[in-house]
Formats: sequence, C-alpha cells, structure tokens
Amino acid sequence: MGVTVSFSTITEMFDNVTKKFLDESRPAIMHKVDKEYRGIRFSELRRNAELFSLGLASLGLMKNDKVAIISENRPEWLISDMAIISLGAVDVPIYPTLTAKQIEFIFNDAKVKMAVVSNQSQLNKVLKIRDAVKSLKKIIVMTAKDEFEDGKIIGFPKVYELGSEFEKENRDFFRTALRKIKPDDLLTIIYTSGTTGNPKGVMLTHNNLVSNILSSATVIPIGPDDTLLSFLPLCHSFERMAGYYTAFACGATVAYAESPETVRDNLLEIHPTIVTTVPRLFERIQSRLQKQIDSSSPARKKIFYWAVEVGRKHIAARKKGIISPLLKTQYAIADKLVFQKLRDRTGGRMKFFVSGGAALPRALGEFFESVGISIIEGYGLTETSPVLCANRLDDYEFGTVGKPIPGVSIKIAADGEILAKGPNIMQGYFNNKEATEEVIDRDGWFHTGDIGVFNAKGMLMITDRKKHLFVSSGGKNIAPQPIENLFLQSKYIDQFVLIGDRRMFLTALIVPDFDALQEYADRNKIPYSNSAELSGIPEIYSLIEKDIQVLQKDLANFERVRKFALLDHPFSIEDGEITPTLKIKRKVVEHRYSHVIEKMYKDIA
Repeated sequence: MGVTVSFSTITEMFDNVTKKFLDESRPAIMHKVDKEYRGIRFSELRRNAELFSLGLASLGLMKNDKVAIISENRPEWLISDMAIISLGAVDVPIYPTLTAKQIEFIFNDAKVKMAVVSNQSQLNKVLKIRDAVKSLKKIIVMTAKDEFEDGKIIGFPKVYELGSEFEKENRDFFRTALRKIKPDDLLTIIYTSGTTGNPKGVMLTHNNLVSNILSSATVIPIGPDDTLLSFLPLCHSFERMAGYYTAFACGATVAYAESPETVRDNLLEIHPTIVTTVPRLFERIQSRLQKQIDSSSPARKKIFYWAVEVGRKHIAARKKGIISPLLKTQYAIADKLVFQKLRDRTGGRMKFFVSGGAALPRALGEFFESVGISIIEGYGLTETSPVLCANRLDDYEFGTVGKPIPGVSIKIAADGEILAKGPNIMQGYFNNKEATEEVIDRDGWFHTGDIGVFNAKGMLMITDRKKHLFVSSGGKNIAPQPIENLFLQSKYIDQFVLIGDRRMFLTALIVPDFDALQEYADRNKIPYSNSAELSGIPEIYSLIEKDIQVLQKDLANFERVRKFALLDHPFSIEDGEITPTLKIKRKVVEHRYSHVIEKMYKDIA
C-alpha cells in the first residue's frame, strides 16, 4: 500500500497527512475516556499540536532545545511530540517505569530544558531531582486541571491557552517553523534501555526515521482502512516508528490500549486489523489457551488438537501449491469449529500482527500460523531507526527475521556479527564519541552486537547477542537465547534464564507459570497456602524437571541443563531485572541471585 503522502521530514508528514484527511470524520487516534473509546479527528489533532507548539514557543522553547516526554501511551504523547519537533526542538522520550535517579541521569546528559509528564506520579519523580538538573526550566503536566503555585509547573490546558494568545501576534509562526525543518535536523534522542551500565542517547534525524518509514511501508501493508491497537511504549523506537509514524503516514487509525494488561479486552472493543507487539503477548495467549484446553473435556481436547494438525498440514500444502479436496474440507471444518473462535478473541478483523523487540520462537510462530493468525516478524535496533529486516506476508520463514528492507545493507562479519549500513543508521550516541566509534566503523557499518547468518533463501537468522555468548570452562561456545526459547515452550515455565558462562555445565533460574501450577496442584490435591509456596514443593520441581528433560532431549550434552532453581516471584521492571521492553537484564539477575546460583553448582559438585 505504502504511504498516502510524500514527505522528507516527520513534520512534513504530519502536515501533509492531516491536510489530506482534514475533512474526514473518522478518527486519527482513539483513546479511552470514562470507560468508552473516543476518537480524535485529523483536524482536531492538527489544531491541538499547533496550539501546543505555539504555547511552547511562548514559553521560550527554541530550535535544538531538548524536551523530555515521560508518559504512558495517550493522545497527549503524540501532540507533545509533534509540537516539540515542529519548533525544531528535540524530544527525549523516557519510559514512565524509570526511577527518579535514572531520569536524573538522562536529564543531565541531554541537558533537558522542559519536561512533559503524564500525571502526579511522574511529576513527583521529576520534582525529586529538579534541583540536581540545572538545565530544567519548565514542567508540563498532561492530567493537571488546576493551576500550580510553583511557577515552573504548568498544566497541559494552560499551554493551549498560551498558544492561542501567542498566535494572535504571530499568525504565521507555526507554518514558518515547519518550513525551517530539514531532513538532516536532529529529531529525537532515545536512550537505550541499558541492560548494563548507564543508557546511551541514540541521536536520530528526521531522515533516519523517514527512510525507515518509507521502506517499512512497502513491506508492511497498512492503509486508511486499517485500525492499529497500540500498547507498546511510544518511547520505544519500534512502536514509535511502526505503530505511530508509519501508521500515521499510511493514513490508518491508531487506538491506544489502556495498558499492556488490558490488551485482551481492548482487542474486543477496538476490533483492530493490525497490532504491533512483542513475542511475550503470543506466549501469554498460547499459555492461556493451553490452560483452557487442558481443563476441557476429552472430546473438546481431541477436536482442538485435530484442528491444529489439520492447520499445519494445510499450511504445508499451501506452500507447495497443492491442497487436496479432502484437506480443503477438513480445514473448513477446523476453521468453523476452532480457528474462527480463536480469531474472534483478537477482535475478529485481524489481518496480521507485527512482532519485534525480541526473537519470536519458531514453534510459537508456527502454532499461530496453523490456526490462521499471521505474524510478521522483523528485526532492528534503536540505533537503526529501528527496522533492518522483516518477513513479508508472502515471503516469510519462522526462525528468521526475513530479508533486509529496501535501502538497508546487511553483511556478516568474520566473527559472525551482523553489520548494517543505510540512511537509517543513527548519527551517533549523544555526548559519547568513544561509544559511537565502537559501533560505527570507518566505512559506516554499524556493528549490531548480534550474531547471525543468512540461510539459503537470503533470510537472516539471529542466533544470539555477541556479548551473551557463553564459553564453558571446557571451551564450548553456547548461545543461550535459542536454549531459553526452547524451554519457554513448557506451559509451566514463564521466565527462564540460562546460567553457564565460564562454568563446567549449565544451570537455570526459572520463574514458573503460577497459574498453571495452581491448576496442577489443585487437580492433584497438592496442598499450598499461596502461589509463591508452590516453588518449594518437591512434586512441582519434579513436574518441571520432567518437562525440561523432554524438551532438551535433542540438545548436545554441553547444552543441557543439569540443575535449576525455581523462584517464587517473577522478574520485574520495577525491580530492575527486566527492561521496559521485557528483555531480561542478565547481569542484574545473575548478581541478585548469585547465592542461588552458587548453591546449584555447589550441590552438584
């Protein structure tokens, strides 16, 4: 389908798209208000961004100034973003889950002049650190209705008022400001999640993002008839580029989920055609489905597994181009009895999911494919704006991230590292020349830190992070990610961290799926007082041990888990054990549970 208008900057994209759909009654974005979804038209969105931009100008915001946005997904995030960059200023999106101390580092590193925060909770964080951030002049609160006595704090509606007053004396200010924005101007500084050490500020220009939008729009078919459900954080480069900028450039409607926890309900309310997501969502859907099937009658179980097998055969036959009349009939029955009901749970209109942010396990992709739910998996990094490769609806293979998108070049270095080059590669890390030179070589190749290989079809397969590769004390190289994904197939395992770097053998820290364990314990009359207690029950350990032995039967001896420990609570963002994009911080986890790890090795020794 491609984009609906031509543009060379993000501001020009917003200007042209809102003009094109100015008179349409359909919404540009939708959000929940008083328990109901309400739409904001393109014309209203344009006017709000214009007024907010003029309000910021009246407060002294100028070209190249830095403005932080700390907020959950909501219309004000988009309005703030467009208003800031329309003045040639640079926005610095920050995860609302970060602590005050983490925010302080980013504010000081970027020299943030203003901050736009969503609510009192986020305001409190900024107030804690504002004396330590000399560059900070103003704080704007999205949900504020009353005025603040503190002159540095302003409510969102007040900025609209200031913009309206400013406009009376500066009629052409906004349009003039838009014309001054150039493709090579700095658009945003996105601070990486940082699985180790302080985060680095990735500098992306308008051209970096525009090139990625134009290329991605040729690969991911989005149009004005589509509705996207957005629940990944807008401050993450994947959601910002795919679920926000690309969707907008293609004229689609974007609906914001209330939170990641409400996605299941919001799917049924919005009836989206496309959802950008991470593999974790599919793991949860499959796990929930598996629990329902396990607790159902023998007849229903038989029908379900028969249907899934028919689905697999139908996919294989379709790829060969030969579907027998019998298989066609069987598939129609399976679709009516099982698949349609599963698709109805996604809203009933779903064309496809776009998965990014982490590797999608092959088995997970194949399962959803067999029940008629399409998943396009892509690959990229914040530093690459972010998409480098993507599977296509008509050219895909699970276990790979597809082929490079137009304009992007990929090659594999001698040590197996994936290198990338193209107009989407960042300008560098803000205030960090040394770190920039470590990842971008003299020939302009960006070193991703990922290990991979192209298969015979030209599709990229990622095996692991370069820094995550284990070397056992016996000298064996071990890629933990594929092994961890293998064990996540167990319905009793929710999170899995492989341990074994410079060790004689592998062990693991496991967070069980407590819902599944409760059902098992209840069914088998195993007494327990709370879910956390289940991790210490011998029968539960044996149950998971059996699953592990079955799943690792085809692994080499040095890749097998010899011992594991069950934890009594999940890893969390709040405890600093996983990033906001749900990637486990391996070093943090290993340090925090070092006593558990050492005991496993001591017990075996």
